[in-house]
Amino acid sequence: MRVLGIVVEYNPFHYGHLHHLRESIRLVKPDYVVAVMSGNFCQRGEPAIVNKYARTKIALLNGVDLVLELPTVYAIQDAGGFAVGSIGVLHKTGVVTDIVFGSESGDIDFLKRVAHTLVNQTPEFQAEFKKQLKMGFSYPNARKYALMGTLSDDVAKLSKSNDILGIEYIKALMQYKSEIEPHVIKRVGADYNDPEFKGRLSSATAIRKVVKAGQFETIREAVPPATYEVLREEFEKGRGPVFWEYLEFVIAVFRKMKREEFEKIYSFNEGLDLRFWEAARQTGDLQQFVELVKAKRFTYSRIRRAILHVLFDLEKEKMEKSNTLGPQYLRILGFNTKGRELLREIKKKSSVPLIATASLYKQVLEDVEKQQAEGKREWQVDGDLYIWQFEKDVLASDIYSFLYPNKSVRSAGMDFEQQPVML
Repeated sequence: MRVLGIVVEYNPFHYGHLHHLRESIRLVKPDYVVAVMSGNFCQRGEPAIVNKYARTKIALLNGVDLVLELPTVYAIQDAGGFAVGSIGVLHKTGVVTDIVFGSESGDIDFLKRVAHTLVNQTPEFQAEFKKQLKMGFSYPNARKYALMGTLSDDVAKLSKSNDILGIEYIKALMQYKSEIEPHVIKRVGADYNDPEFKGRLSSATAIRKVVKAGQFETIREAVPPATYEVLREEFEKGRGPVFWEYLEFVIAVFRKMKREEFEKIYSFNEGLDLRFWEAARQTGDLQQFVELVKAKRFTYSRIRRAILHVLFDLEKEKMEKSNTLGPQYLRILGFNTKGRELLREIKKKSSVPLIATASLYKQVLEDVEKQQAEGKREWQVDGDLYIWQFEKDVLASDIYSFLYPNKSVRSAGMDFEQQPVML
């Protein structure tokens, strides 16, 4: 049995995503397709345009068999943490055999070589990396320049996001000692953050920009029919579109915090705490806040993610433990008939438990601990971390629903009211 795993955000699902999905299936010829998908917040540190259940429905309508949620604590990290979480979900199913990701270079051997260099760092590389950081470069750029001195000038092409993420996927596979086989397909169309609308070749960034401008009908040519219809339904009900600017209330949260409270939050180092504390007192505009915090070593994406780290109270100790142990559960967002079949296999072979009904998450843990105590099954679950990770997903959903344009549907409890999408 071959099971294809893909890592997605689908924010929203467009023709580039459809190309990736179809090419991945053509390459692997799998019996099943599993997508691990970011929940209500995405890796660039912003809310998704529509909620995770709507995006799950779109994924299933376009050819995915099973959608599992990437826990929030990984979905809003940098490329390294994002990869640890997403690969962790696929690896811990116990059934995924292959992963395919897009790549600007299309060179899997090169990406493996870079990943191996980063995992097995030489003293020379470490010294050069520290030197670049001291010069004020951001983490990604400092690492790239250090690699250029270790491998070759070819590393210069690693400024592209998909290659960088691909390297992190390979590193994560090494971390888990996973037997999942990685493959790449050459990325086509616009860069994922290209803001220019280019019809059928438009990026998700460009599509969101057009929607924000009130030109929803325009996106018909950029997304498959299923995407358009689900988005239209969500927008009509006032459950979208949701945009990053809607988070402006966080500045009030920052103003009530002391500087030392920022220091306890994951990703706050190198003076980021002081910059947040000062900026919150100088402006009430979210974009201006980011501009005030911005520095050579603090990218826009890092600042946006840090904003969410504070909002969700992601303390350093728990986050570091999460990045060491990986996801503690497999959260089912949706499946079709084939996906239901695969879930039976996952239930038998997974190293962490499946959660289908959110309200039973504590009961699921109790069952796991009972099976472990009775020697019936060996699980790889840390109970405290399981609860912490899952409750951050719930919090993220509750905050996300508060951002809906329609105030009458802003109630909390999305995760407990919504069952997995079944097609």
